[in-house]
Amino acid sequence: MLKFIKGNLENIEGVEIYPIISLLIFFIFFTALFWWVFTTKKAHIKAVSNIPLEDDTIIQKDIQL
Repeated sequence: MLKFIKGNLENIEGVEIYPIISLLIFFIFFTALFWWVFTTKKAHIKAVSNIPLEDDTIIQKDIQL
């Protein structure tokens, strides 16, 4: 199976740039995510983590109307 893929990729001009681009996208995304996690305020994290525990009776009343 690998020889079929490798054989096709050897014939494509400039194919060596795609793994580099995908590595850069991966690295930039997770670096930005890491930065966001450590710079986000604790109050925001606490508010978002309590969303599933909030009472949702108001939303249910709106749906019944």
